[in-house]
Amino acid sequence: MTRLTLPLIAAAGLALSACASLAPYGAQLGPGGQGYAEQRIESNRFRVTYNGVGAPGPVMDMALLRAAELTTAEGHDWFEVVQRWTDGRPDSAGGLRPSVGVGYGSGRSSGRYGSYSASGVGVGVGLNFSGPSRTSTTLEVVMGDGPRPDRPNVYDARGVQDSLRR
Repeated sequence: MTRLTLPLIAAAGLALSACASLAPYGAQLGPGGQGYAEQRIESNRFRVTYNGVGAPGPVMDMALLRAAELTTAEGHDWFEVVQRWTDGRPDSAGGLRPSVGVGYGSGRSSGRYGSYSASGVGVGVGLNFSGPSRTSTTLEVVMGDGPRPDRPNVYDARGVQDSLRR
């Protein structure tokens, strides 16, 4: 292996992992695409889904942002997350992840030309060039007016928008 081979492999891995990243915030433009989609369930109840790639945290933030936008667009002050589904792995951000393996083996054999015994130790270095995997978050939210109830999954719609649009 030449001195340039490993840096070229690493650069190719970084380039591949950069190809799949969380798209800018916006509506989902087609099946399998990134972005938000919503469905009205009742007059003050919606199901909001955000599809993206990478770590679940930023995708969850985008779903909360869309729920907050819908809440103010519908003329309400706060929303409560009554159901939450997340599809994605905590390590789904992908990227270049090195791994090291160590192995030991031994054997004994006898045959036509005599017998022999052998043993060995090997060390290998592998690189995972997989990019970020798909992640989605779905929230079912109920919207309300007036003072925000003091429950853990109730959010002030304007406060969420101010925090997450920064």
